[in-house]
Amino acid sequence: MLERLFRLRENATTVRTELLGGLTTFMTMAYIVFVNPAVLSQTGMDFDAVLVATCLSAGLATWVMGLAANYPIAMAPGMGENFFFVTVVVGMGLSWQVALAAVFVSGVVFFLLTFMRIREMIIDAVPASLKLAIGGGVGLFICLIGLVTAGIVEPADGGGLLRLGDLGRTPVLVALFGLVLIAVLMARGTRGAIMVGILGSTALAWALGLVEWQGLVASPPSVAPTFLQLDLAGLLDAAVIPVVIIFLFMAVFDAIGTLIGIGEQGGFLKDGKLPRATPALMADSSGTVVGSLLGTSTVTAFVESASGVAAGARTGLANVMTGSLFLLALFFSPIVRMVGGGVPVEGGPPLQPMTAPALIIVGVLMARVVRRIEWEDFTEAFPAFLVMVGIPFAWSIADGIAFGFISYPLLKLLSGRGREASWLVYVLGLIFALRYALL
Repeated sequence: MLERLFRLRENATTVRTELLGGLTTFMTMAYIVFVNPAVLSQTGMDFDAVLVATCLSAGLATWVMGLAANYPIAMAPGMGENFFFVTVVVGMGLSWQVALAAVFVSGVVFFLLTFMRIREMIIDAVPASLKLAIGGGVGLFICLIGLVTAGIVEPADGGGLLRLGDLGRTPVLVALFGLVLIAVLMARGTRGAIMVGILGSTALAWALGLVEWQGLVASPPSVAPTFLQLDLAGLLDAAVIPVVIIFLFMAVFDAIGTLIGIGEQGGFLKDGKLPRATPALMADSSGTVVGSLLGTSTVTAFVESASGVAAGARTGLANVMTGSLFLLALFFSPIVRMVGGGVPVEGGPPLQPMTAPALIIVGVLMARVVRRIEWEDFTEAFPAFLVMVGIPFAWSIADGIAFGFISYPLLKLLSGRGREASWLVYVLGLIFALRYALL
């Protein structure tokens, strides 16, 4: 049955490898189970209800991606989208019920765009150099997230610049131990190196008293306080229309960037195109719709899925594992909190010394694709470079893609090679430019 559903032999993988990959992905993104409720509760939403909505939406959407598209790309409420959700409520004065309705409508429009194959057209229209740059840029982004959440680098005082962190702090030393352990195991060709590194870091953190055993099983709370609490009537206010558009924009291009980036890493792209793109994108958009009904912000493909791909995952069976673990997290939240809940530190946000090393290693693996960019052709190299640096420096996959889509057709046109860019690239470049002009 598994062979028929997931074509394991065709994808040169095994059940054991897929399950290990799914477990690895879950371990590297389990933090969202606690971070998302902590973020959204700032709007007045019930913390426990959002936790349940997070687990349910992530689990169900991840299953859909695995079963419908057969890709090991997990889904969950996106970081960035949830902070924008808070900005809408706190900064604009809208209720969280109206914000949920905006997420719902953006998800429905997202689904319709996918059904009409417009999003698949966008993926296919992305030039090869930008596809490679997106993969490399996502890798740098993941690595940067890992370095920051490990405490190896930290924000400099008085600005957004980064500097070297305090390497003598115990959580940072644990992260460095995990990083060295994974790197050595990878160099020796050890299977499951990333998972072993996560477990080794967790064991050391527990031995040093950074985390405590909090039990194994706990009863899940109720989702009732946020379930079906959308205020659709509130969308009649014209001021809410831009909110819906921005939610839609973030969802579309974050998803496209993640799918291309992980697709490049896992070898899923065929002749520059992503097979089964439509069911993959439908899984993404349907996750947002279901998530809004349950009570959470936009659900999207997670870049941390690259850790499972690096561990060998190649099919949707890994997603079945990851999705199942999200659902089980409702009952095993103490163990998930221990591994993915982070380590509190004085004067800053919690660090993630157990999972951060995996992200750094995955960043290394993903960045390898940039060697295939045509660096000798400046009309290809310059936009690709802007994408690569734009994604981590802007802390946004969507903005990084925008830099590439604006510069690529512009440079081609002004250098007398305008026909090398498709009409859709020009249209998207214009849309991105207007987005910044009208902000």
